[in-house]
Amino acid sequence: MNQIEYPWRMRFIWFLLAVATGLVIWRLVDLNLTERGFLQRQGDARMERTVALAANRGMIVDRHGKPLAVSAPVVSLWAHPQELLPGSDAAAQLGDLLDIDLLNLNARLQRMSKKEFMYLRRHLNPEQAQAVLDENIEGVYAQREFHRYYPAGEVATHLVGFNNVDDRGQEGMELAYENWLRAQSGQKLVKKDREGRIVEDLRVLRAAQPGQNLQLSIDLRMQYVAYRELKAVVQSHQAKSAAAVILDVTTGEVLAMVNQPSYNPNNRKNMELDSLRNRALTDVFEPGSTVKPLTISAALMSGQYTLDSEIDTSPGFLRIKGKSIRDHRNYGVLDMTGIITKSSNVGITKLAMSMPEQSIRDTFYSFGLGQHTGTGFPGESVGVLPNYAKWHPINLATMSYGYGISVTPMQLAAAYSVLASHGLKRPVSLLKLDAAPEAERIMPEQQAQQVVAMMETVTNLGGTGTRAQVPSYRVAGKTGTVHKPGKSGGYEDDAYAAIFAGMAPASRPRLVCVVVVDQPQGEQYYGGEVAAPVFSRIMAESLRLLNVAPDNLAPNKG
Repeated sequence: MNQIEYPWRMRFIWFLLAVATGLVIWRLVDLNLTERGFLQRQGDARMERTVALAANRGMIVDRHGKPLAVSAPVVSLWAHPQELLPGSDAAAQLGDLLDIDLLNLNARLQRMSKKEFMYLRRHLNPEQAQAVLDENIEGVYAQREFHRYYPAGEVATHLVGFNNVDDRGQEGMELAYENWLRAQSGQKLVKKDREGRIVEDLRVLRAAQPGQNLQLSIDLRMQYVAYRELKAVVQSHQAKSAAAVILDVTTGEVLAMVNQPSYNPNNRKNMELDSLRNRALTDVFEPGSTVKPLTISAALMSGQYTLDSEIDTSPGFLRIKGKSIRDHRNYGVLDMTGIITKSSNVGITKLAMSMPEQSIRDTFYSFGLGQHTGTGFPGESVGVLPNYAKWHPINLATMSYGYGISVTPMQLAAAYSVLASHGLKRPVSLLKLDAAPEAERIMPEQQAQQVVAMMETVTNLGGTGTRAQVPSYRVAGKTGTVHKPGKSGGYEDDAYAAIFAGMAPASRPRLVCVVVVDQPQGEQYYGGEVAAPVFSRIMAESLRLLNVAPDNLAPNKG
């Protein structure tokens, strides 16, 4: 019986093997023909990854191409929380390598356990990052990025601004021109092995687009000079703050713009919010006597006065509606030049009150006060230039000598540029220009020249700004010493802003410079004592750097 059953069993086993073989062959055919695409996609999904292609943000440079903001390559390390487990030996090793508190690291890994991405440390230099990657810690990966560096440091930081950790502009020109400077990162498809290492570049999905460079109008050499002198005066007079601006009269370009206090954009750990402000554009002050040349301009353009017109300032004070307006002493009869030379409040007030009540305000506005200068800088202030429905005599009086209004240092510099360019007004530019922009005539050329000649007497013997003199150059300008408003109304008796605004060479002005020192301490607080010497040193170096020919080789008077 066994001999009879054996051949049948063998045939059955061979049958089963044949069926199994057929099924295997059928499955292989099925996988290769009908499910090939699906399986390949699944395999690719486990090996192919899309990675970012980093791109450089555009550089910011000065007018001569010197770098003010550049992007340096760095590496950011990140972890896959599902691979780097909290409490593991790998986490402990990583904490030691990156000097990360282990409790904090484990807590973050636990909190991000359902995520696939978690930053460990941003913006390491490539050598530091590679030292960590060489340890081959599971779940730790690298990402190439760029870090913004500012070669000029705090010297140009208020203008240039800075970026955040994601390379986005936060202040200054970095913010104002974010769309211009910003790079567009690309993408590429790669194959990675089980360790997350790239083993093959497949194709570029989107090309990286670097940002465009931005060339500013400032001359870094002049910027350093202005920064040095401004910092020195703040320290020597223990001032609260200060600002300085230099404008090119022929183009309207800003050649230097500095502020104190400042900060280092490359190390912002101890940065104070008060130091962030670009005071030259965002902070306002009452300009005081520095607007008297504008009031004189209004008087000349009104047709009521000429260069030789005289005003009796006796007895040295004037009462208006119970308010006293005083000069330092009784100057008697003054001509138009004498009002500027002696900075007579009484004389300028009498001029203002004799003209149509709107004329001074309109003149100030035409010179650029009460409006944007056109820089496009974020947060730029327009100041305050009142326009009363009914003008009271005291309003006219105080406006004529710079109280009751407020301006920025940049606005005051732009207004003086109109006089310096003999009545032509150009928009202010923070970017380098290929050619001078079209100018608008604000006042007749001859009258503007007359006002400049009046302002030149301020820096000569008998004027209030003799310390603004520049060797070998004629200087025209005006001092200002302004009481600071108090918190409870009125003005503080012992808090001042010292101001000097001027131009050189006076025979054919090339540069306008405004210096404002807020609340200098000590016995010296007048604009002619504090701000004028700073103007002198800045202007002397700036004219030399620009190779401007001297116009006064004879010794200055005074």
